[in-house]
Amino acid sequence: MITKLPRWILWGGAVLAFSAGCVNTAALIGFTNLSVSHVTGNVSFFSAAVARFDISSILFIGASLLSFLAGAILSGVVIGQTSLRLGRRYGNALYIEAVLLLTSYWLYQQHDYLGQLAAAMACGLQNAMVATYSGAVIRTTHLTGLTSDMGAAIGNWLAGRPISKPTLAFQTIIWYCFFGGGAVGAFLYVRVGYAALFVPITIVLVAAFIYNYASNHLPEKMQPKNEI
Repeated sequence: MITKLPRWILWGGAVLAFSAGCVNTAALIGFTNLSVSHVTGNVSFFSAAVARFDISSILFIGASLLSFLAGAILSGVVIGQTSLRLGRRYGNALYIEAVLLLTSYWLYQQHDYLGQLAAAMACGLQNAMVATYSGAVIRTTHLTGLTSDMGAAIGNWLAGRPISKPTLAFQTIIWYCFFGGGAVGAFLYVRVGYAALFVPITIVLVAAFIYNYASNHLPEKMQPKNEI
């Protein structure tokens, strides 16, 4: 349970959720019409494709699902920890994500379906980057589990039970930032197409630079204490 949230986690989660919302909307509106920030809906599409024996859809949607998984695996290789703690590994992971997003932009511009796979891999990497902080699960590329957690917390509050208000506030911020990123992504895509991806690319690059700078200059005593 979160009792006090360090600002770097608050701002980091917020901007990454905004970035993911923007990427996902561009992918959905674009020629692939498929999500890149989560897998639940895509698994349903995959199941429908299997039921129809639609081989091309099976291959493409399956590849997108595997790309998200590959990004999560890459996150595990690069970061190698399950609880948030300052260190260059997160900055390096963010730089890799920026490269993947830049690659996806270039491929999308070529009307290449591989752009979808690069974007899905970037989202899988980002989503797996942060696992837990003080027992609270943190995800920044989809809202299903987060919305469920918020609903359960609100229900407990209505029933008169104690809840972690900082946790609920943080989840609410993530929710609205993802929504806001999606709105911005849709607005920009209508006007500049896949160039809308330069917003999340810039966000991730700046976040990586700031994060690496902070992790190199903040004293050890300012490191947050994490629990799994």
